[in-house]
Amino acid sequence: QVQLVESGGGLVQAGGSLRLSCAASGAIFFMNTMAWYRQAPGKQRELVAGIASGSSTNYADSVKGRFTISRDNAKNTVYLQMNSLKPEDTAVYYCNAEAWVPGRPGGYDYWGQGTQVTVSS
Repeated sequence: QVQLVESGGGLVQAGGSLRLSCAASGAIFFMNTMAWYRQAPGKQRELVAGIASGSSTNYADSVKGRFTISRDNAKNTVYLQMNSLKPEDTAVYYCNAEAWVPGRPGGYDYWGQGTQVTVSS
């Protein structure tokens, strides 16, 4: 079983920065894409940023130029550096990873429990 544990959320003023981390643990053969999603109250969960195993990245238009996703493959950890935060970035942020594990063919999606990010105006 793969577990994803997020950390780094909190309360910050508009214009400030936060860095989220997500560490994956368990028996993992291969970690493919890792990503961050977010869900604001009353809204659907949306992709914020993703990073492939080869480190190519993609971002939601709303965070381009402000957020940076990175990963440490040796640690199976993904990071999200969030700068110039805005009140509209307030949401629960979820880590997502596609992993290959022993005993299961193909890759499966795993989710963290979420971490709250609140940006005050």
